[in-house]
Amino acid sequence: MARLADYFVLVAFGPHPRGSGEGQGQILQRFPEKDWVDNPFPQGIELFCQPSGWQLCPERNPPTFFVAVLTDINSERHYCACLTFWEPAEPTQEALCPEDAAVREEQVDEGGPVRLSPVAPGPPVQLFAPKTLVLVSRLDHVEVFRNSLGLIYTIHVEGLNVGLENVIGNLLTCIIPLAGGSQRTISLGAGDRQVIQTPLTDSLPISRCSVALLFRQLGIANVLSLFCAALTEHKVLFLSRSYQRLSDACRGLLALLFPLRYSFTYVPILPAQLLEVLSTPTPFIIGVNAAFQAETQELLDVIVADLDGGTVTVPECVHIPPLPEPLHSQTHSVLSMVLDPELELADLAFPPPTTSTSSLKMQDKELRAVFLRLFAQLLQGYRWCLHLVRIHPEPVIRFHKAAFLGQRGLLEDDFLMKVLEGMAFAGFVSERGVPYRPTDLFDELVAHEVARMRADEHHPQRVLHHVKELAEQLYKNENPYPAVAMHKVQRPGEASHLRRAPRPFPRLDEGMVQWIVDQATAKMQGAPPAVKAERRTTVPSGPPMTAILERSSGLHGNSARRLEVVRNCISYVFEGKMLEAKKLLPAVLRALKGRAARRCLAQELHLHAQQNRAVLDHQQFDFVVRMMNCCLQDCTSLDEHGIAAALLPLVTAFCRKLSPGVTQFAYSCVQEHVVWSTPQFWEAMFYGDVQTHIRALYLEPAEDRDPSQQVGEDERSALDVASEQRRLWPTLSREKQQELVQKEESTVFSQAIHYANRMSYLLLPLDASKSRLLRERAGLGDLESASNSLVTSSMAGSVAESYDTESGFEDAETCDVAGAVVRFINRFVDKVCTESGVTSDHLKGLHVMVPDIVQMHIETLEAVHRESKRLPPIQKPKLLRPRLLPGEECVLDGLRVYLLPDGREEGVGGSGGGPALLPAEGAVFLTTYRVIFTGMPTDPLVGEQVVVRSFPVAALTKEKRVSVQTPVDQLLQDGLQLRSCTFQLLKMAFDEEVGSDSAELFRKQLHKLRYPPDIRTTFAFTLGSAHTPGRQPRATKDKGPSLRTLSRSLMKNAKKTIGRQYVTRKKYNPPSWEQRGQPPEDQEDEISVSEELEPSTLTPTSALKPSERMTMSSLVERACCRDYQRLGLGTLSSSLSRAKSEPFRISPVNRMYAICRSYPGLLIVPQSVQDNALQRVSRCYRQNRFPVVCWRSGRSRAVLLRSGGLHGKGVVGLFKAQNTPSPGQSQADSSSLEQEKYLQAVVSSMPRLADTSGRNTLSGFSSAHMGGHGKWGSVRASGRSGGFSGDVGSRLAGRDLLGPPQANGAPPDPGFLRPQRAALYIIGDKAQLKGVRPDPLQQWELVPIEVFEARQVKTSFKKLLKACVPGCPTTEPGPASFLRSLEDSEWLTQIHKLLQVSVLVVELLDSGSSVLVSLEDGWDITTQVVSLVQLLSDPFYRTLEGFRLLVEKEWLSFGHRFSHRGSHTLAGQSGGFTPVFLQFLDCVHQVHVQFPMEFEFSPFYLKFLGYHHASRRFRTFLLDSDYERIELGLLYEEKGERRGPQVCRSVWEYVDRLSKRTPVFYNYMYAPEDVEVLRPYSNVSNLKVWDFYTEETLAEGPPYDWELAQGPPEPPEEERLDGGAPQSRRRVVWPCYDSRPRAQPDAISRLLEELQRLETELGRPPERWKDTWERAKAAQRLEGRPDGRGAPSSLLVSSVPHHRRSLGVYLQEGPVGSTLSLSLDSDHSSGSTASSSRQAARRSTSTLYSQFQTAESENRSYEGTLYKKGAFMKPWKARWFVLDKTKHQLRYYDHRVDTECKGVIDLAEVEAVAPGTPTMGAPKTVDEKAFFDVKTTRRVYNFCAQDVPSAQQWVDQIQGCLSDA
Repeated sequence: MARLADYFVLVAFGPHPRGSGEGQGQILQRFPEKDWVDNPFPQGIELFCQPSGWQLCPERNPPTFFVAVLTDINSERHYCACLTFWEPAEPTQEALCPEDAAVREEQVDEGGPVRLSPVAPGPPVQLFAPKTLVLVSRLDHVEVFRNSLGLIYTIHVEGLNVGLENVIGNLLTCIIPLAGGSQRTISLGAGDRQVIQTPLTDSLPISRCSVALLFRQLGIANVLSLFCAALTEHKVLFLSRSYQRLSDACRGLLALLFPLRYSFTYVPILPAQLLEVLSTPTPFIIGVNAAFQAETQELLDVIVADLDGGTVTVPECVHIPPLPEPLHSQTHSVLSMVLDPELELADLAFPPPTTSTSSLKMQDKELRAVFLRLFAQLLQGYRWCLHLVRIHPEPVIRFHKAAFLGQRGLLEDDFLMKVLEGMAFAGFVSERGVPYRPTDLFDELVAHEVARMRADEHHPQRVLHHVKELAEQLYKNENPYPAVAMHKVQRPGEASHLRRAPRPFPRLDEGMVQWIVDQATAKMQGAPPAVKAERRTTVPSGPPMTAILERSSGLHGNSARRLEVVRNCISYVFEGKMLEAKKLLPAVLRALKGRAARRCLAQELHLHAQQNRAVLDHQQFDFVVRMMNCCLQDCTSLDEHGIAAALLPLVTAFCRKLSPGVTQFAYSCVQEHVVWSTPQFWEAMFYGDVQTHIRALYLEPAEDRDPSQQVGEDERSALDVASEQRRLWPTLSREKQQELVQKEESTVFSQAIHYANRMSYLLLPLDASKSRLLRERAGLGDLESASNSLVTSSMAGSVAESYDTESGFEDAETCDVAGAVVRFINRFVDKVCTESGVTSDHLKGLHVMVPDIVQMHIETLEAVHRESKRLPPIQKPKLLRPRLLPGEECVLDGLRVYLLPDGREEGVGGSGGGPALLPAEGAVFLTTYRVIFTGMPTDPLVGEQVVVRSFPVAALTKEKRVSVQTPVDQLLQDGLQLRSCTFQLLKMAFDEEVGSDSAELFRKQLHKLRYPPDIRTTFAFTLGSAHTPGRQPRATKDKGPSLRTLSRSLMKNAKKTIGRQYVTRKKYNPPSWEQRGQPPEDQEDEISVSEELEPSTLTPTSALKPSERMTMSSLVERACCRDYQRLGLGTLSSSLSRAKSEPFRISPVNRMYAICRSYPGLLIVPQSVQDNALQRVSRCYRQNRFPVVCWRSGRSRAVLLRSGGLHGKGVVGLFKAQNTPSPGQSQADSSSLEQEKYLQAVVSSMPRLADTSGRNTLSGFSSAHMGGHGKWGSVRASGRSGGFSGDVGSRLAGRDLLGPPQANGAPPDPGFLRPQRAALYIIGDKAQLKGVRPDPLQQWELVPIEVFEARQVKTSFKKLLKACVPGCPTTEPGPASFLRSLEDSEWLTQIHKLLQVSVLVVELLDSGSSVLVSLEDGWDITTQVVSLVQLLSDPFYRTLEGFRLLVEKEWLSFGHRFSHRGSHTLAGQSGGFTPVFLQFLDCVHQVHVQFPMEFEFSPFYLKFLGYHHASRRFRTFLLDSDYERIELGLLYEEKGERRGPQVCRSVWEYVDRLSKRTPVFYNYMYAPEDVEVLRPYSNVSNLKVWDFYTEETLAEGPPYDWELAQGPPEPPEEERLDGGAPQSRRRVVWPCYDSRPRAQPDAISRLLEELQRLETELGRPPERWKDTWERAKAAQRLEGRPDGRGAPSSLLVSSVPHHRRSLGVYLQEGPVGSTLSLSLDSDHSSGSTASSSRQAARRSTSTLYSQFQTAESENRSYEGTLYKKGAFMKPWKARWFVLDKTKHQLRYYDHRVDTECKGVIDLAEVEAVAPGTPTMGAPKTVDEKAFFDVKTTRRVYNFCAQDVPSAQQWVDQIQGCLSDA
């Protein structure tokens, strides 16, 4: 029973103490005046009566009513019902109001602002003051309070003849029952009657309509997110203008949280004065008047629900975890069915006439029922995870969170994790975990209805039915007697508040009220206490839990086969069948990834331990430990699946005898797992064991068979036992009770001692000197205090550096490990013993015991460690020594490691199939050149394969420490992950025999070798000199390093090089040049530097000073000069000896590297520019890299120039210019004037092929080429000034004539640049070109493009590395993840951009415009573009010799910063690796793939350069410019200086030597077409991932160090020697193990090898492969002319017109022995047609071999390419024409291999064949005589052949055909 009301209070308006405008509440009277003993008067009640503040009001407002909630210090809630009405203010009150009170804005009546109009000064305005009647109660009967206060107000207003004192006295003395569903009628003595119904059960919340209203106001999704926010302890704030609604909303939200109770701040109505409460750090649910919305704006972590607006605002920084699926969607749909029943019927054709919607009260209960179901589903089976720790005197219960999450399958679920960790759930466990208590609706639901809910999931109607059933029960709980007569209470009349009240509310007689109250209390004391006995029962547990969502466990399903394997393996181990067990072990270790297999292992081992088989021999012990480690490695720190818990008893059971008296237990070998250092795991284990023992205490002796055994179904659970005990507890005698309490306490205490032992077993390392334990166990370390510096330092891994093992550090370390463990155990003991109620004496005893336990255990371990060292070591495979290069020396000998899989699938037998080569066991070696791993696979089934993985030290890009499990023992070991830019990754775990100091030494040495302090200490320099690590290596002669001054070194080197000769190979002359009647270009220029062998010809002209001659002669020798000479770009002679006819000259202005250090000594500049002007021009460009010519087109005579970007013209730009002191604008102007003059000179040096009138510009070279990739979009080129012209795109592309652009990013048809164009295009970075003044004569045009920067290349490359070699196995197998990460890297996008720009420049050059490429500093992207342009335009650079020249000229001489970009030295370490050169090689590879017959070198050559440009094996790619190389004396070395033939210092020399021996760099398909220019497709879809990035040969390491890759001959070859003929011995080739080119060489290589072998057998000196190949080609040419007609065609020349030709070569065993057959196919994906200067019609390769002629080719009398003019207004197209004499027709196809005929000209209709004339749009490079027309009866066909002879031949053939007919 309880009082209906505790206090009645009258609060009125009073002046503010500080005299401010606002007033404050004053308590006029309160009854009773003395506080009740059990319930003191709540403070601050006056604030809550007027939450918006006490203010006077100019008019009388109607009375208001609301209920505020106050929470006292014991977290009891007090309900304050407030009824407020307004009375005229007394003069004193009015006086304190300021004059302008009338103008003020008042906050009154539910906070609604009332605006007043200003009034004229006159009589004082009548103001009204608020007065509030307050009832304070601990019960929540809102309606009764409303009626009672309303009655008191009515008596006052209506002046009823009833004493207010009596009414109030009766109200305060009214006693009603708390719960139990009783009904009570009360009267306050004013002729009124009220009926109070109490709820059936106290525990269910009362919600009336509040939940339904909350849903109406906010909607389903918003309420759900508020529900989740409140459960996961976020701050929730409600806003509304109505106080009553705020109270209701808060009440509704709390009702939804049932059965959890909200335990944080709960203030449904917060007064304005307390708004700062909102910035509290703790969670809350608070309601605030919407008038204060502005004050809530800056709260960053509060979720605001606006009830009036229906919105919920969640701040960005707050994440509300949603309900786990499928519960979220199910709840959502059920809620919508409840709230909107018509939704289901909305689509029916014949909807039922009416649908009965529930009343609001009923709907409220239905909504609550939905959430009640939700909680039952969420918490189903929670009682199975309760650990009962104590039963008497009070139950102590703990919840095993990890097991609950594990069994529900919701480990990753954020929501449930947060709910279980929250305060509300802790309260739920302590309140509802109790086994013997009154039960309510929720207990029934969670125990009995879950199965029904799961069955109903997919039947909405059944779900709805269930919801309605639950709602009925909830409704009945609130309204047990629905049919009672309602209240009879007087109410005031209509608008009574406006009538003039007779008097203010009277002062009541305190004495009278007190007397009534005292009377009632006395009466109560006399009456016997009415105690309603609680019905307590055993709480049902319900069925065991199931997972919320049955997830299939993926890869490792619970397959019986796997479990069978595990069982078999264990039985083999215990039966001693070790060989059988060894075979099964790898399969078992794989199976143990699955949960079922791990459980199975624990059960099996448990059975064997029970059968007293715990003492094992050494081998058995090893096997058992390995399997346990494998089980534990996948356990998280929480051990949700109880695997660690199941193994814990076993690790202290299994053991082996090391020597008499010394036994090693399994725990000493399974310590390295995170689960052992997690306090939560130990607590859960401890409570579980305590529960088992407590239960055993109370079971009858007969029943107590074996306490350790799992509880069977027939036996009672611990909770049942506890429930029984709690029922009997009151009936026991005092002594018996004491005895039980003591027994329980000592049980807990003994378990605590047991656990202190167990924990010391698993936390103390066997070898206390190893500090790895503490480093790996974050758990122990994190719990340490910061003061414990030694442990923290050891955790940081610095022990190896700071201490020496000899210095007695071992003892320090030991005791410190002990200290850490003692602290860990003590903390654990403190926590569990205080929670379990262990007496303080016992606890002190434990604290004394723990250090002794630990110390004893350490001593035991020392003996075990000592003995275990004496064990015969396990036979480890002997270390395989790697093969080294000549001059390569070992720096660190092999450290034993395991090489782990790195994410490439093939190595572990992935998609390619094949055995798992990794993990492998072996050693890592560090040499002066490489890091090498050699070893063998750990899987015994793979066989004796040697695994080698290595990379050059210089290629190391990232090294990081990792902690990894060793594949054999599953121990957690220190590891290293080394990633290299040659796409190798070494992920290694050090064997336990490798100390941490050795590993550290390895890292330091590696770092020293990777970043040497000076470039001269790198392998390329030390190679060949005696290598002493400590000394600066010196060469035999004193070279450059000692001579610092540049001029002296230049002189010296010049002398050395006088005698040096270069013999270039026979120059490449494409036939078309001769046909065009141009002389070969070296004859054009009598350059004074010839290629003859006599040094006497190196005569620089007399114009140079004698001192410079030597220097000049050495410079002349450089690659640049040889190339300029080939291109006819100029001579060294000065203007005296040479006429001005030559447009360009070689200027020696930079010979001392004074103008630009990164440029070569000799530069090509316009003839008209004087050397002294160049100095000034160079200042305009970054790094002084002014524009110089680097290539000239042989056909169009256009030149290609390169330079650095322009300096910006801003102030910053002026300061940037290095040599320019910038006094002011004039200097800048003059230099830009120089720059303009210079460009003018360049333009005027060009042959004028075109008039400049109707020029063509570059803007909008739009989507055709630049296909909108990346941020480039299109190359948007400019007009002149900066206002860009709009229509220029079509003019450049000439698209109006030529039809649509091609697919695949190919350029449109070759004729697409019309002759009208600018003489010079400047391709520059958008940002830089702002400074360039437009050309007044419009002779040059700016093309601004956006390019990527070097740092973007770097980041992109990092991502590419990660994509190709992930470092750890991917989560999703298959190519998808690789392709996704490849795309993310944007590498191919960058390649696309480079090719795109290059093709653009090629087109411009080909059309006769010159191009200046001026991007960034002129040494990265500029170099890439310029080199690619030359490669695409000039066939010479596609030969071996030419490519070398290209790289030497554009990359080495023009100063690409190889050392800086490759971070070769310590100074460049921070820069990181930026593979600009590798990116260029990738572009070349893309072109190679598209034009395989155009390159003399093989793809392997590109990979070789890609590998060695980063390897620092050769000196070629070291340093940043020629200047630096000369300074070091590198550029010119005398041949005689080398000691022996073995050392190659230049990569080119190495390639030459190797090429003589083997055709590995040669491309057999090399058959260049007449057409010079290549135009590759550049779209990303056309690009292929370079296999350099992905391929790997584990058999021998990377194949690019040729001496190492050619390992010992394969066994099959040895057997072949005696057989003579090749035997059909099959051999397995593994995708990532064998080198495929060696295992399966192509047919030609195979034949050449065979020839060489036969020659050696016959004792003849073997002939060079090159000679053999040349002879074979020559013979083939003769054979290819069976009828003696047609152009001579080389073996591999095809007449495929299409400019992508790919070619397959296969071996044909035929009657003539082995012959080569060629299959030609063209790239079908392209719709592009042939290029402009297409080659002449040659005979098809398919007719080369008469024995292979097909039936089809007999009908082809003559065939070849012709250009055909389409119908009216159509362009010329190249087609493949076939003249068929048999069918008497001329057919044409799109290309050579096209089978679908595009059109037929019937020869019967032909009237005449006559010479033709070129028409508009015809191919422009063709002679007029090559045109002819074929006139038929229907129309005239215009044709154009490639040249005059082939045109003649076609005319003859057609005429011949006609005459035959």
